[in-house]
Amino acid sequence: MKSFFKNMISTLYKQIFRVCGIFMKPNKKMIIFESFMGKKFSDNPRAIYEYMKSNYPGYELIWSADRRYVDTFKDHGVEYVTRLSFKWIVCMNRAKYWVTNSRLPLWIPKAKHTCYIQTWHGTPLKKLGVDIDTVRIPGTDTQKYKDEFLKEASKWDYLVSPNTYSTEIFRRAFGFEKKVIESGYPRNDFLINSSKDSIEQIKTLLKLPKDKKFILYAPTWRDNQFYSVGKYQFNLELDLKLMKEELGSDYVVLLRTHYLVAENLDLTGYEDFCLDFSMHEDIRELYLISDILITDYSSVFFDYANLKRPMIFFVYDIEDYRDNLRGFYFDFEEKAPGPLVKNTKDLIKEIKKMEEHGFQPVEKIEEFYRKFCYLEDGKASMRVVDEILN
Repeated sequence: MKSFFKNMISTLYKQIFRVCGIFMKPNKKMIIFESFMGKKFSDNPRAIYEYMKSNYPGYELIWSADRRYVDTFKDHGVEYVTRLSFKWIVCMNRAKYWVTNSRLPLWIPKAKHTCYIQTWHGTPLKKLGVDIDTVRIPGTDTQKYKDEFLKEASKWDYLVSPNTYSTEIFRRAFGFEKKVIESGYPRNDFLINSSKDSIEQIKTLLKLPKDKKFILYAPTWRDNQFYSVGKYQFNLELDLKLMKEELGSDYVVLLRTHYLVAENLDLTGYEDFCLDFSMHEDIRELYLISDILITDYSSVFFDYANLKRPMIFFVYDIEDYRDNLRGFYFDFEEKAPGPLVKNTKDLIKEIKKMEEHGFQPVEKIEEFYRKFCYLEDGKASMRVVDEILN
């Protein structure tokens, strides 16, 4: 009986959304922004929002906020509506533009007057959309996942791409045939345009020690490690005890897990060495203050490359991830812009090697930068907005 009423309410809600789309008077100056399903004030939508806030004062800019995370939007003083509320339905249907970096719920119909801008959220290393051979995500199967992805992508009017490499993959993996804005990623404007003063201000704001260097550890999620739909497990494979013993006098680790990871990691005993910034609203600030990036198969390294700082790839499960879970678009082991390690001891060795000899941006790293970062000049947001509005 409970399930029956739940389904009935869900059906009624969807019908209300559809009817509002037919009868609501559109507002040509209203834009709805959403990042990571309303959980963050971050990423490409934030960069576009900030550019428009400064340069297009006549527009009404509204954020879609998950009710569990509204304090983030309150703290930043931005206008928002609670995601899936009745007011949200009204705003979504009146808005001329939707700007988001991840898929919206499949059931949401797009009104005829609405222009849907999908910014996506990373340069692809691991396979996406219909390119995935076998989907191991809970609550779906391979064919259903691909069909739903294509159905959602068919609603997009624009797709933002950081480079030619991504454009080719996005078109195929998303089955996207409309306008691709190959602009560089708006979110990287912050990295290009920030100053040394900005770095110090962020450190002060985050109450970080001034006498330490910072290692950002930003791993991705694993498709086959989950609790339920949209809630993924994460095992911290780093030996923090050994890292603290070897590096603790000079470094602090900033931990940033993927937004889909549901873990609250126990860092007891390492509070002065490993700080959990997984809930920090925007990783761009963590990029800027970090001296070294440690990651695995996350797209964060494509963005971090703009800073031309050292990166180390902690890939303890690379064979399983490459061959069984996702697969890669290029030879990651050959082309990665930094050393690959499989255990904490080797990771520490690489960090100490950099300490001793300095960071050497070898030709492989320069080649990587030329292929993936060549559009990043601090003006990507401007190019996206110019294309959409003009």
